[in-house]
Amino acid sequence: MRITVFGATGQIGSRIVAEAQARGHDVTAVVRTPRRPGDLPAGAGIRIGDATSAADVAALGAGQDLIVGATRPAPGAEEQLPAMARALLAGAAASGVRLLLVGGSATLTLPGSGGVQVMDGPDFPAPWLPIARACAVQLETCRAAEPGADWAYASPPHLILPGERTGAYRLGGDELVVDEAGESALSMEDFAVALLDEAERPKHHRTRFTVGY
Repeated sequence: MRITVFGATGQIGSRIVAEAQARGHDVTAVVRTPRRPGDLPAGAGIRIGDATSAADVAALGAGQDLIVGATRPAPGAEEQLPAMARALLAGAAASGVRLLLVGGSATLTLPGSGGVQVMDGPDFPAPWLPIARACAVQLETCRAAEPGADWAYASPPHLILPGERTGAYRLGGDELVVDEAGESALSMEDFAVALLDEAERPKHHRTRFTVGY
């Protein structure tokens, strides 16, 4: 597959690039500004582009099989996230390429809560609320996208950290995936595995899915 990754130097984006390359895919890593060679994914084609520009997304997606949006704004700039979603959706639709968008977990529902969202739970950290609200708008932006846009929205578990690639995970829909102890977690490496599995064998179209151990 020919895959274009926006946010390719981020913690999750870089792991998506590495997983895609390990599977033999042709990866284009999109960055906003020129970087030092050591800061860029080795072996990937490097292009300059802006995830808030539908024109850039369309141009960098042309001729590709998949666009991955793994961008995450800096603290204080959370309002950029819905703008990025709009541009990624519009650019992907214009180029006729499927979009796999990395989102947030805050809008997933808590198991056994009767539909309470993670961000509305009693233990949700207040400092995370700005990005949680931005992710909620990001998801609604996807759901309101024009019918011609083929997208899937990937919500990570509640806790996602650098770790080991085991290749194991469980899929879910709109409810948080938890283990027997009630914990919701996954390594970034296994999150990348789940995304590349979805890229290679699509199961989700115009809908959200989530993963966890």
